[in-house]
Amino acid sequence: MNLELSEEQAAVRQLAKDFVDREIVPHAAAWDRAERVDRAVVKKLGELGFLGLTVPEEYGGSGGDHLAYALVTEELGRGDSAVRGIVSVSLGLVAKTVAAWGDEDQKRRWLPPLTSGEAIGCFGLTEPGTGSDAGSLATRAVRDGDGSYVVNGTKMFITNGTWADVVLLFARTGDAPGPKGVSAFLVPTDTPGLERREIHGKLGLRGQATAELVFQDVRVPADAMLAPEGKGFSVAMSALAKGRMSVAAGCVGIAQAALDAAVGYATEREQFGRTIAHHQLVQELITDIAVDVDAARLLTWRVADLIDRGEPFATEASKAKLFASEAAVRAANNALQVFGGYGYIDEYPVGKLLRDARVMTLYEGTSQIQKLVIGRALTGVSAF
Repeated sequence: MNLELSEEQAAVRQLAKDFVDREIVPHAAAWDRAERVDRAVVKKLGELGFLGLTVPEEYGGSGGDHLAYALVTEELGRGDSAVRGIVSVSLGLVAKTVAAWGDEDQKRRWLPPLTSGEAIGCFGLTEPGTGSDAGSLATRAVRDGDGSYVVNGTKMFITNGTWADVVLLFARTGDAPGPKGVSAFLVPTDTPGLERREIHGKLGLRGQATAELVFQDVRVPADAMLAPEGKGFSVAMSALAKGRMSVAAGCVGIAQAALDAAVGYATEREQFGRTIAHHQLVQELITDIAVDVDAARLLTWRVADLIDRGEPFATEASKAKLFASEAAVRAANNALQVFGGYGYIDEYPVGKLLRDARVMTLYEGTSQIQKLVIGRALTGVSAF
């Protein structure tokens, strides 16, 4: 792997950095307090092509490779993980999945609005009773006489849930147990019978629209099914494997923001007659953050490189997601320690970084699930 960015990748990274510094960083604290990101940012992301990265241009995408996508995701994570999540889900989990699994009509219908920011997608997998055990989901889609399906069930902790125009929904369509009975559907959110309830009071990612989705006799046409019937779990797992790279990149951004904040504060704050950057234990805290940033970034770049070369990447994605999410928590915690008491109030950014980082070890596969995935790959023995 060549670790030197191409001119195009470097330009995309700089474009993302400038956008984040101008359009996101000045507002992140206010959005966090208000528990709402300004939705106008979505259209701006679309105009810059960030919502169409890796999607073919013939469907409205902006092309590019997965390393460019990781670079943009990192910068968004540096600015505000709530915004990063909007992109990771609408593009990373929904649009890219439609591009990979959809038929021509589905691609023509959904990809242009999703990549432009005219529409937003959400990923309807998690349920109140099924998180890590996604293969046991209970939402059902029953075929009706006219060839359509009638959906009943509830989805929980759905990013973009109240903003989304389409749900990539996973529901049980057959009597086969576990993952074999799951199918995927593209369901417009204005379909009668679909109710959305926003979840407030979250620890982190407070600006992100996270919701509960309730399906009550929601009628879905047969042509809304994405991939063959019974292949929904494969669709979900393929989406999440790439999604873990996106989460890892966002975690690198959190850790980088923690490093920037810690260095900036340590070189200005004075105690005992000199800046605290002179104190060895403060330097140790900053050094630990810096090493975590570099290690997490390289693990993430390796995943992007594997995807772009068409090589297997799922295990490496789990490694990157596991390390980067735990590293982001460590980095934010160390940065808070550098700030001391000031780190504990939201006038400074490190408290938000710690709150945002904490959920990264939970969603799109907990740290424990990543360890099971990695362990199975190494030993050939399933722990499930």
